[in-house]
Amino acid sequence: MSEETFENEAAAAEGAPGAGEAVAAESALGAGEAAAAEGAAAAEGAETPETEPAPLPLTVVLASGSPRRHRLLSEAGVKHVVRLPQVPVDETLEPDQLADPAEACKKLAERKAGAVVQELLAENPVGMFAVIGADTMVVKDGQIFGKPANLSDGKHMLRQLSGATHSVITAVSLWLISAPDAEKLSMGFRTFADESLVTFKSLTDDEIADYLRKGESFDKAGAYAIQGEGRHLVSSVQGAMDTVIGLPAKKLVEQFPDLLQAK
Repeated sequence: MSEETFENEAAAAEGAPGAGEAVAAESALGAGEAAAAEGAAAAEGAETPETEPAPLPLTVVLASGSPRRHRLLSEAGVKHVVRLPQVPVDETLEPDQLADPAEACKKLAERKAGAVVQELLAENPVGMFAVIGADTMVVKDGQIFGKPANLSDGKHMLRQLSGATHSVITAVSLWLISAPDAEKLSMGFRTFADESLVTFKSLTDDEIADYLRKGESFDKAGAYAIQGEGRHLVSSVQGAMDTVIGLPAKKLVEQFPDLLQAK
């Protein structure tokens, strides 16, 4: 099942460049084609053929060090580079934000993308850039399950997920930067969240302990990796599997097909 919300493209995300200021939002990745090259004035009466400016090359930047997101984006046919912010992103959320997991997830995705956007703009880039940030949350009965802090925390999470259905929400924030030259810049972003439902088998304490010994739990929301040995804990998935893994790449490309034109 899927739920999607698009943010106002002219709004700046919290902590992102130009927050609170007017931002020129572009409606499609082809925005760079609107940049017109300056030409010499034609002689009076002479006919000057109109030429379309060459489109700006698109560079896609994945603002995540997750090898799973990198693989999903590559498998979707999107050429990209990986770039992490030099300063780790603050992922703390206020209680009112945590009360709405989908919105909380979107907020974190925007922060992650926005941090890389800030650093990119400081370099006075020229060209067209699409910066992608993402965040994944496991949610059961309104409670958000993050990455386990230790073995005991992981065991507690898996016990609560055992024999029950929970949500996995992945939010994606895509920022578009159009910079025909160092003096011209326009920017906008769109954010959406996708949700899948995962049902766990009923697990014994021995099965939980055996899975935790495999060591793949500790950097995963909800303490399991469905693309790894964690698949043996799951009885069914309703929705997109790539959302559960960490990036709804298929939906992302459907919403922004020009990503496939990246160089």
